[in-house]
Amino acid sequence: MDIYVVDAFTDRPFAGNPAGVVLLDGPADEDWMQSVAAEMKHAETAFVDTTTHRLRWFTPVKEVDLCGHATLATAHVLGGDHAFTTRSGTLTCTARDGWVEMDFPADPATPVEATPDLRAGLPGVTIGAVARAVSDVLVEVGSAAEVREITPDLEALARVPGRGVIVTAPGDRPGLDVVSRCFYPSYGVPEDPVTGSAHCTLASWWSPRLGKAELLAEQASPRGGLVRATLAGDRVRLGGQAVTVLHGHLIV
Repeated sequence: MDIYVVDAFTDRPFAGNPAGVVLLDGPADEDWMQSVAAEMKHAETAFVDTTTHRLRWFTPVKEVDLCGHATLATAHVLGGDHAFTTRSGTLTCTARDGWVEMDFPADPATPVEATPDLRAGLPGVTIGAVARAVSDVLVEVGSAAEVREITPDLEALARVPGRGVIVTAPGDRPGLDVVSRCFYPSYGVPEDPVTGSAHCTLASWWSPRLGKAELLAEQASPRGGLVRATLAGDRVRLGGQAVTVLHGHLIV
């Protein structure tokens, strides 16, 4: 069967977030999919049944409920418009002028107190607000520079309940609304290069604070990437580009 590596949320190779994409012609064994994802070693590998459009995502250590960049990568490989059946409901992807726009559920965050592990995991930053969404813990810090420069204690962050931790601040250059970085050590992903699903929380957090529905967000990981995020009620439209860097065949 065909397998791809796609760099998502970028317009150039070796940037953005790499995802594996495996095209299936029917149901696959869950343990086998987990083994393939562990072999690929990307933050997520997507498995799509091309007969039913059932889509699943696996990190190297476990299955996840939602993944933006691997959905973008899958839509890029297949081309055209698609509606995928997933653990998070039906996700639609629309191809527009070299971009893929995805319709995801919003994941708004509710303010909570910072736990000792969270504070220990983010040394040297000014924590302005902490909020918990269904998937992640969002931490608003004092500046984009703090987001870019932070060196997290990943062992401490792995003890924070939830999928992972989003660190964010307003953008620091014209046209850029939001800067973030995302850490998922408990899921085998120390830092995710570009996390589409995290922007379901980021859009819900920043849109009312910045007074605008359409945001341009930078995920300031070493690879980096840009996400267009538009809050529309209880949905978030995520836009990104992608580049295929590898195409091969699984023989096991």
